[in-house]
Amino acid sequence: MPAITIYSTPTCHFCHMAKDFFTEHKVAYTDYNVASDLPKRQEMIQKSGQMGVPVIYVGDELIVGFDEDRIKELLKIS
Repeated sequence: MPAITIYSTPTCHFCHMAKDFFTEHKVAYTDYNVASDLPKRQEMIQKSGQMGVPVIYVGDELIVGFDEDRIKELLKIS
């Protein structure tokens, strides 16, 4: 399974939805709180060109926002 990384903030509804989705499907992920982790915030902006969250990487594949269908496709979850 590809590595999952999510750049999120504690108050982001879509971030919570994404993390709940990963938990429900027993998918391990690394979460970076970009509200308090400034180096990770800069990394997120540099990699994605985005300031909005969530920014999710499934392996090398970038997803901006919580696109459940795309995540399912990449993780081969039906």
